[in-house]
This record gives sequence, structure tokens and C-alpha cells, in this order.
Amino acid sequence: MYKAPCNKLRGLACAALFRKLSQNVSGNQPWFRSLAQLCRSYPSDCFTFQHFSFLKRQYVTKGGTELLQQAKAKLESVSVPLEGHDDAVMKQVQELPTVRLPALPAKQDQALTTEIKVKEEAQLEAEAAQEAHKEKQWKELKVEPEDLPGVYARLSKIKLTALVVTTAAAGYAMAPVPFEPNCFLLALLGTGLSSCAANSINQYCEVPFDSNMNRTKNRPLVRGQISPLHALTFAASCGIPGVALLTVAVNPLTGFLGALNILLYTCCYTPLKRLSIANTWVGAVVGAIPPIMGWTAATGTFDAGALLLGGFLYCWQFPHFNALSWNLREDYSRGGYRMMSVTHPDLCRRVALRHSLGLMGLSALAPVLDLSTWSFPVVSLPINLYIGYLALRFYRTADRASARNLFFCSLWHLPLLLLLLITCKKSRKDQEDPSPGSTTSATPVTPT
Repeated sequence: MYKAPCNKLRGLACAALFRKLSQNVSGNQPWFRSLAQLCRSYPSDCFTFQHFSFLKRQYVTKGGTELLQQAKAKLESVSVPLEGHDDAVMKQVQELPTVRLPALPAKQDQALTTEIKVKEEAQLEAEAAQEAHKEKQWKELKVEPEDLPGVYARLSKIKLTALVVTTAAAGYAMAPVPFEPNCFLLALLGTGLSSCAANSINQYCEVPFDSNMNRTKNRPLVRGQISPLHALTFAASCGIPGVALLTVAVNPLTGFLGALNILLYTCCYTPLKRLSIANTWVGAVVGAIPPIMGWTAATGTFDAGALLLGGFLYCWQFPHFNALSWNLREDYSRGGYRMMSVTHPDLCRRVALRHSLGLMGLSALAPVLDLSTWSFPVVSLPINLYIGYLALRFYRTADRASARNLFFCSLWHLPLLLLLLITCKKSRKDQEDPSPGSTTSATPVTPT
């Protein structure tokens, strides 16, 4: 609707305007007479433009001058929603109802749910496979300098190295010579360095196979904690000074045995593990050399006492390693190693029993070779009988429990056997035989 505001003053102005027009325009026109009559009948204060519908969208002119006044449409006020309203108006706003999809038939709904579950399971399986694939990839691990001692300890098989050094110390202690601390410490240091070098080279050669075994998959080279060049550098840094120390500071024979042991372990035992079960016998020879090195470090000679000490270690390793490998047959199979427990299980049990009984025979041979007193076979008989009994159970039952019992028994049997041997060691005075025909003359006592 077109409206124009009007007050009393504007009404008077409009009335004067139309009176003037009525005087100038002829009164013969009917529409003008009706208009003039309407203007006279209404009072001036109630007169508005709403009565003149014919003025819509037209201009009002006076004396040829454009007033440019046109009726304008009233702009309706646009109110902003939720702005400037009180709480009463807010409460009148109703929430739109939730749009719900039409219910599907039961069969279609069940099929759709099953399809969604299958897709979700397939997506989860794909994500799990992708994560497993990423875990199997080679990753470069950054090792801090403070972590290197632990890495070197695992690279050199520190527990095995400690056992090697212990047997070398027992061999030195059993030698029938005076104890020299400096030579003893140098011999142990050189033996330990040689063992670290051999073990490091062994791990370098077996990285592809160790990654397939649960027992060895966390070794430093397998995990990528250090590079292969780093491992070889560490092996050279241990092996060269170790052999040189044994050769120069101890004696050439001990240095030769140290170098021979490194070669046997890295060049014979390591490759034979994938070729033949003879690797177990070669490994037993490698384990028998350290007590011989301790004996030769003290005496400088290679005699029957050194062979007997090596024989103890040689026989002990078969029940120890065969029982260990029996429970790791699956691991050795995945790694591709030819062990007796994998390829010849009956021979594995027979060899373990045979060499467990051999420990009793070597114990009886020690006093014959003047290595110990006759009390040693007696005091060592209970522990030798016990390990023989466990080996017999392992031979008969061939289960995991008997193998585990035999393995844990071997861990404390060897240290206790060596300790008893050192305790029953024959003194040097007893080992010196008096010369035949020698007589002692008594000094005559002259009375005073």
C-alpha cells in the first residue's frame, strides 16, 4: 500500500492547492467536480493523500516546476531472528522434528548391516597388515653414545664371554706353578677380548638368519642399532689387541691358541651350522680351548693337565647345548640351522647322555694325572650323578620339561665342578717326587 504521512499543516497546503486548481480548470469536467466536492466536505485536519488514488506513481507539478514528489512504497521492517527478542519469544520457537529415513525391510536391513561389518573388518585387517609390514621393514635406529656400552655388550655376548673368562681363570688356577697376578690379569683380558671379537664376527655373519628366530631377533645388528661396518670395526678393535696382548705380554703359545679359537668359531663353526650337524662337535672344541689357554698362560707348555681341563669343558657342552637346542627346534628350523635336535633327535639325546656320564670318568682321571687329590672324585660324584640322572630322563622322555631341567642343571654344574677341582688341587710339594736312593744323614749330637 502506498501511503504519505500527513499532519494538519500539510492538509491545509493540499486544500489550498486544489482550490487554486478548481479556479483555473473548467468546471465542466465531472471528475474534477467530484474531486472539488470531496475536498469541501472533509475537514482540513483529516485530509490525507490516501483519498487520491489517481496520484499513484505520478508527479505533482505547480507552475511548470517539478516538485519531484512521488508516492513511495512503505519499506517493511526486516527483523533479525533471535535478536532483540525477549525470552518469551524465544520459547515460542519450536524445534524442527528429526527427519527419519523410511524403515527398510528386515532382510535388507540385515544384509546392509552385514555388508558394513564386512567392510569394517576388511579395513581393520588391511591396516593391521600394513602395520605388520612396516614393522618388518629395516629401520635405522639412532643410538646415543651412552647406549653404546649396552650395544657392545649384546654384540659380544657378554654372558658367554664371562663364562669363557671364568674357565680360563680356572685353567690358570689349576696350573702347578706359583700364582702371578699380572700374568693372570693380562691372560684374562686377552682371552676376553678374543671372545668379544669372535662373537661379534659371528653375529655379523648370521644377521639374515637371526632375524627369523625369536631368540636372536633383538640382537643389535638385526635391529639396525649399529651398522655392519661398525660391528666389524668393534670386532677388529677387540681381536687384534687381544691376540697381540696374549702373544707379547703372556707367551706366544697362548696367543696362538687365542687366534686359533677366533678362526675356529668364525670360519668353521659359524658356516657349519647351516651345513652339517658336525658343528656341535666343532663348537665343543672351541669351548674347550679357553681353560687350556689359562693353563698355557701359567706354564707356557701344553701337557696332560691342560687336556684334562679341556676335556671337562668338551663333555659338559653336549648336555648343556643339546638340552638348550631341544626346546628351540622351531627357531633353529626357521633360521635354517642344521642341529642334532632338528635333524637327528635320537642322536641328540644319546650324545647328551653319553657325555654326561663321561664327566664322571674325567673326574676319576684327575687324581691319576696328579691334577687333584683322590677326594675330588668322591666330592664331585653327587653332582655328576645328578646331571647323569637328568640326562637319562631326557633320553627316555624327550619332552620339554626334562630338557629344561637338564639345561638349568648344567648352568650350576660347571662352576661347582671347577670350584671343587680347585679346592681339591694337589699341592706343588706333593707333586714333586723325591729322588730314589736319596738318604738323609743325621747330624751327630755331641754332648757338651
